[in-house]
Amino acid sequence: MRIIVTGGSGKLGRHVVARLRQRGHDVLVLDRVGARGPGFLQVDLTDYGQVVDALSGVRDGSATTGVDAVVHLAAIPAPGIAADVETFRNNIVSTFGVFSAAIRLGVRNIVYASSETVLGLPFEVPPPYVPVDEEYAARPESVYSLVKHLEEQMAEQLCRWHPDLKILALRFSNVMDVEDYAQFPFDADPGGRAWNLWGYIDGRDGAQAVERALEHATSGFDRFVIASPDTVMTTPNAELLDRFFPDVPRRGDVGQHDTLLSIERARRVLGYRPEFSWRHARA
Repeated sequence: MRIIVTGGSGKLGRHVVARLRQRGHDVLVLDRVGARGPGFLQVDLTDYGQVVDALSGVRDGSATTGVDAVVHLAAIPAPGIAADVETFRNNIVSTFGVFSAAIRLGVRNIVYASSETVLGLPFEVPPPYVPVDEEYAARPESVYSLVKHLEEQMAEQLCRWHPDLKILALRFSNVMDVEDYAQFPFDADPGGRAWNLWGYIDGRDGAQAVERALEHATSGFDRFVIASPDTVMTTPNAELLDRFFPDVPRRGDVGQHDTLLSIERARRVLGYRPEFSWRHARA
């Protein structure tokens, strides 16, 4: 496929681009920063004209082949990086622009980065149960998370307008590279990672999830939690939950170190099979 990846120069984006190219796809990265070359185009994704031009294949005054799929990862990637109003403006405008341009140009396969934050992070208000999953209503607790929630609602309505359209939202956990594993585990300060139930996602497995989502034959909108299969701790889950979330109901066996960000639906529906863990790959 010819695939556009926005934000392909970012922490997750680099893994996604590498995996898709290794699989033989023709990938064009749209980003504000990146390595100059035939696979990169500098684009301000909040400028709709630039987005339409880029997705149309217009470059140096000539049009190239069409686009089969769009992976939208570009965003201000977390709360607290920019002023709230800028986080809202940048992220909602760029996402609507990418979705709208893709739809108008006939692209019907869109995968994009939502966020674990819509589950209620940081869990200062305890979750309704653990492991958390996609079944309860979104609980945005920051402007960044609010935008992610609104993007999911927007995607759902766009798919209602266009019954042949597929948009899959991947609620990624905290992205980690192998180099980050030098700081693992976080047993010395378990409270410092309670904000996301001690979860993470290895960037390589995040890229696998994107590939699985692109290949998933469906239409309509859907959302999936994407995390690594374990926690960032050696402390057992039961001990962590007893200390930090004693009153939160536990649904089934929470395991010794199994992720508390449920990936069961991604496994079942997308065929997601995480392969990497900090326990076996130190920097």
